[in-house]
Amino acid sequence: MPLSIRGIGTATPPHQLNQAEAMALAERVSADNGSRAALVRRIQGRTQVRQRGSVLATGNANQQPSDERLPFYGNQSPTTAARMAAFADHAAPLALDAVRGALADAAIEAPRITHLITVCCTGFQAPGLDLALIHQLGLDPGVQRTHVGFMGCHGALNGLRVAQAFVEADAEAVVLLCAVELCSLHLYYGWDPEKVVANALFADGAAALVATAKPANPSPCPGSLLNLLATGSTVIPHTADLMHWQIGDHGFEMGLSSQVPEAVAAQLGPWLEHWLHPRHLRLAEIASWAVHPGGPRILQACAAALQLEPHQIATSQAVLQEHGNMSSATILFILDRLRRAAVPGPCLALAFGPGLCAEVALLELAAA
Repeated sequence: MPLSIRGIGTATPPHQLNQAEAMALAERVSADNGSRAALVRRIQGRTQVRQRGSVLATGNANQQPSDERLPFYGNQSPTTAARMAAFADHAAPLALDAVRGALADAAIEAPRITHLITVCCTGFQAPGLDLALIHQLGLDPGVQRTHVGFMGCHGALNGLRVAQAFVEADAEAVVLLCAVELCSLHLYYGWDPEKVVANALFADGAAALVATAKPANPSPCPGSLLNLLATGSTVIPHTADLMHWQIGDHGFEMGLSSQVPEAVAAQLGPWLEHWLHPRHLRLAEIASWAVHPGGPRILQACAAALQLEPHQIATSQAVLQEHGNMSSATILFILDRLRRAAVPGPCLALAFGPGLCAEVALLELAAA
């Protein structure tokens, strides 16, 4: 029984940091001399991230200096315990905003949810985010819960595969998937080029979707639904050290090698062509692309490897510029925009994570 995405909701924190503020913060925590400060500024500029949300930010950029707007980050790097306490305070409210948007978009009431999938790689707590959603949304206490944890930027696609399994097993299933990431909790102090790049890219956000089995009858609102046709996964050989995400004493530490775009470009095209072949599709027949914007270089590497035109990655670029890399939530922001644009034909969602692993989902707008 194919899965149909009935509604999507997205949410970002109420306070945003502009690029100048992000640059000033990065210099303060990472650059101990002028040459490093200059390199931080160049890295920040190359990310193309114009603004980003942070649950830790307060006030207004026009009224307060950046160090006052982020009191959480003082002269000393906060401990992992302090960062997880902040996660406990901020994750559920942001997730709830996204979930309520998805439920409203799907015109489905919370008590109808039979399965709840949460996705996150930036925080841990038990009872977790799933319990908070059950209590605050009024979900049935018997809702079946699954958590997809610590998988990185492609986590929402892993969650989508879990949702697909649920509706295939139970045609009456109504699945709620919520991805929430508070990347700003893990700002790295000190000089490490890979981590300085991560500091420059990541941001906070949440996204949710409601899915059911594909309706037997055509949609009354053509283009409002996305049907999931297939999912796929691959591990790129000999790349395990190029991207990693580890828990340290002062937050979760991201390692992001400059070789990632090259590794992705070398493997991506042949693998996707092979994956699409049994589905009677070629790369040129994909009508729209939801490429996770791990960074501008990764986007450009994907475009080159797949021979995509600039307009085919424009939505991914826009989300990166407007919100930054929100890890697993990002791909749902992109899918929501593509769905609303109502481009007919196959849509391919693509994201990467530590391993290096690539995850894909083949979708299509519901028929009129």
